Amino acid sequence: MSTLKIKGGVITEHRHIVTRNKADLQERLKKIEGQVRGIQRMIDEDRYCVDILVQIAAIKAALNKVGLLLLEDHTRGCVANAIKHDQGDEAIEELIGVLAKFIK
Repeated sequence: MSTLKIKGGVITEHRHIVTRNKADLQERLKKIEGQVRGIQRMIDEDRYCVDILVQIAAIKAALNKVGLLLLEDHTRGCVANAIKHDQGDEAIEELIGVLAKFIK
């Protein structure tokens, strides 16, 4: 899939690269979804706060792993491709911006 974006009056095409292992990411996200539902049940059941916090930490770690995999694919795919087509500076700026959001 591709979309057109206007940057500085110039229309550029941006491709949405599908990750190398889309099925792996989907499976990870389904597992995270199940963990979130588990926390909801734990709260409904008045479970021990520390147990809930441990589960929240596990979810955060799992989401970070999904994000890292996507960042890796973006860097190896989109950014590398942009560099090959003399659009590296823009791609690197975008990557730095998304990294700043990712690490918050």
